[in-house]
Amino acid sequence: MGCEEVVIKAPVSGHLIDIKDVADTVFSEKMLGNGIAILPDSGEIYAPFDSIVEQVFETKHAILLCGDNNVMALIHIGLNTVCLQGKGFETFVKEGDTVKSGDLLIKADLDFIKANNYHTITPIVVVNTNDYKEVCVINNNEPASVGTAILRVK
Repeated sequence: MGCEEVVIKAPVSGHLIDIKDVADTVFSEKMLGNGIAILPDSGEIYAPFDSIVEQVFETKHAILLCGDNNVMALIHIGLNTVCLQGKGFETFVKEGDTVKSGDLLIKADLDFIKANNYHTITPIVVVNTNDYKEVCVINNNEPASVGTAILRVK
């Protein structure tokens, strides 16, 4: 592990929500790691930092990225949206792709997700939090645009 910090930017525009306030204990109790969530304004999900796509979930509702200093970030679109089995999601990358901050990763049909009674809140979690000195939230409980710094990993 290097000593440089990695800044994770908002992958989607919306309102920042404390991870502890996500209505799913896997996220709120930080079982997967520390992070933040966004209540999205749009369904376009962009790369939050330069990275390699480690995994695009078969159901297209989540993506795992690996960036500088081996920071592993999970973007999980909605809660329990795995049950949609890929419906309402379109991916633009595949495993092994190299992406730059701001590249389009996934489009999610937020209206479809809501119509099927799923929440659209989108947690962004550093799944290897324990590998770092700290994962700190830069902004919380406020609006964010794509590219706004939201997490700092040291």
